[in-house]
Amino acid sequence: MTTSRTPLLVVGDALLDHDLCGRADRLAPDAPVPVVHGTRRSSRPGGAALAACLAAADGRPVTLVTALGDDEASGALRDLLAGRVDLIELPLDGELSSKTRVLAGDRPLLRLDDGDGRAREATPRARTAVAGADAVLVADYGRGTADVLGEALAQAAARVPVVWDPHVRGGPPVPGVRLCTPSAQEARLLAQRAGQDAEPGDDAGLRTAARDARALVRAWRAHAVAVTLGERGALLSHGETPLLVPTPAGVAGDPCGAGDRFAAAAAALLADGAFTEAAVQGAVHAATRYVAEGGARAATAPEPHPEPAAGPDPAADADPAGDQDPTADARRTAARVRAAGGTVVAAGGCFDLLHAGHVALLQAARRAGDCLVVCVNSDASVRRRKGDGRPLVPVADRVRVLRALECVDAVAVFDEDTPERVLGELRPHIWAKGGDYARTRLPEQPLVESWGGQVLLLPYLDGRSTTGLARRAALAPAPAGGPAR
Repeated sequence: MTTSRTPLLVVGDALLDHDLCGRADRLAPDAPVPVVHGTRRSSRPGGAALAACLAAADGRPVTLVTALGDDEASGALRDLLAGRVDLIELPLDGELSSKTRVLAGDRPLLRLDDGDGRAREATPRARTAVAGADAVLVADYGRGTADVLGEALAQAAARVPVVWDPHVRGGPPVPGVRLCTPSAQEARLLAQRAGQDAEPGDDAGLRTAARDARALVRAWRAHAVAVTLGERGALLSHGETPLLVPTPAGVAGDPCGAGDRFAAAAAALLADGAFTEAAVQGAVHAATRYVAEGGARAATAPEPHPEPAAGPDPAADADPAGDQDPTADARRTAARVRAAGGTVVAAGGCFDLLHAGHVALLQAARRAGDCLVVCVNSDASVRRRKGDGRPLVPVADRVRVLRALECVDAVAVFDEDTPERVLGELRPHIWAKGGDYARTRLPEQPLVESWGGQVLLLPYLDGRSTTGLARRAALAPAPAGGPAR
């Protein structure tokens, strides 16, 4: 699918990550440690390479500048990155760092670290890439890449948006960075390094995060610092009163790589012109979805089938605080749930003036499976179906309201009169409709049944309709002293 998204340059230390996943249902006879058996080994990009792959998976041109060598781990990472990002290599002293996690189910039991390689020096090609970048994400894992390109990055920060994801083993960000994204633990240690003392009993609180963010804004001469708080969201500070951006819903899952997802999403949104507050909000939502969908293993695993080609998306740029292509996000969500053996449910409609009947239908649909994708008519489609006075709410706002519902996992927008095309892309197991369709055969029913899907009718609350709401609103008397607003 063609895209006008701003290219992103990722600069930082790449890692090679491995997972050994198995079952642990007994302890070893010679020591009180779990025995992991039936293990499966998988490998994926890590560190800056993971951040680059996550940004590229959103349909954005991404170039990664990182240090690689002649060792086996570097060769394996090159193979994993091939075709996903453009790669500019720096020379590496030593072997590429790699991490191996041993997991029982989804629970990490042990981590093994190997390799202590560091970037040796910058290259002319890397400096040229930084000098010509439209936006930069620095994923600093303390292994020298940001250090050797420090001068070029400082010049870039004075010219374009630069997001810096710091590490306690790395140096400070260059002055003028648009946004720094430490975790709460990193912010605490980095603020102490910058001379900020802790207050007893408040090491994990919002007050400490706010104080640390304020100290780092000043010490680093950054425009803003967003301290990531896990399931609580993120705290954004420009140096004064902070802004708390909560997660849209509580989720449980593997948080490995969530910081990279947050930084990549924030950098992408800033690259496309979003304000910092909107970029942080979008990054919180992206990181939450990332954890809910399985984390790094799901995000970097190949899709079971290539995505069908799609025409221009009517909802492009629908929500500057979230995914700018909700339909692509819906396809990814459906593919991941299906690959994991889950049930994909889809529901559709105009959803103009969302009311209690809509919410009841969507809640019931979500309970029928493991994820719910809502297919929404575009403005042009609603106009053809309902007349020139509709929709009352434009598609950008309808998408945003639907995605705010806890029962909705993703939203897809279609421009046709019926949703057959987008259903063919999503291939849901269940297509849910309100009970008022019980006496008619839906035009999309043969399509859904062609891949073994099922059409499911759900109860619909009587007496709720967008037309009725609009009629009552039009007849409501205007308030005294001025026109109705």
